[in-house]
Amino acid sequence: MSWIALGALYCAFAVAAGAFGAHALAGRLAAEALALWETAARYLMYAGLALLATGILADRWRQPLAGPGAGLALGGAVFSGTVFALALGGPRWLGAVTPLGGLGLIAGLSWLALAAWRRG
Repeated sequence: MSWIALGALYCAFAVAAGAFGAHALAGRLAAEALALWETAARYLMYAGLALLATGILADRWRQPLAGPGAGLALGGAVFSGTVFALALGGPRWLGAVTPLGGLGLIAGLSWLALAAWRRG
């Protein structure tokens, strides 16, 4: 799957999750849990947009950008997935996994920045 396709899927899921949270979960979850849900949807959108950019740059530069793409894809899935689960009452130990997703996002974005820097 291309980074563009995956990025578009992440963005679509982020919009759907945001709408689901605003409409279906608003009366069912406490304010803190809703805030977690919104954070997960927002960061999944960030990951999706970054994946779209990675895919566009990979096509433009004719280089796969596998490292940045993998960091963004895994980081976005782990960060948002664990925060979605925590919002729904998942086990608290997931909170210890969430920062690994954040590190993946940071690594992917940093790697993309390094690739752009090297290209001049």
